[in-house]
Amino acid sequence: MDTILFIVFATVAVVCAFNLVFQTHPISSALSLIGVMGSLAVLYLLLGAEFIAMAQVIVYGGAVMVLFIFVIMLLNAGTEKASSKSWFAQIAGLPLLLAFVAVLAFLIRSALPGALAVPTRAVEFGSWVGGSAEEIGKLLFTQYLLPFEVISILILIAILGAVVLAQKEID
Repeated sequence: MDTILFIVFATVAVVCAFNLVFQTHPISSALSLIGVMGSLAVLYLLLGAEFIAMAQVIVYGGAVMVLFIFVIMLLNAGTEKASSKSWFAQIAGLPLLLAFVAVLAFLIRSALPGALAVPTRAVEFGSWVGGSAEEIGKLLFTQYLLPFEVISILILIAILGAVVLAQKEID
């Protein structure tokens, strides 16, 4: 049953991700991103990480996406206009992308040879206790305090940038 649910929600996440990229209207893209976030929350539940799944829904699916939609509406972003691509980009784009991904995968694989193995163990639904709120909180405010604060400052800078851009357009 877990395998079927994984395949279904992984497929939903991938389809929503492609829809996110190929949409021309920003609100539709934001709604596709909500679909990706919801699918990821279900995948976290399948892994037994209930706290992270609920944080995914509440923080990312709720608060962050409301902020994104608010900024999109504040900027009054309309439908994206199609641009004419150069002939070189049309012909060489996909092969260059595939070559870049192959080189990047090779570099990651050579730099981290043992880190790519994922340990597997038989875990029943809800029996894994490694992701409790208490353990995550202790790690977040001890070992990962600096990255946590840096990310919060970056988010604040992004919000201020959106406000500045919106004010320039209003003037």
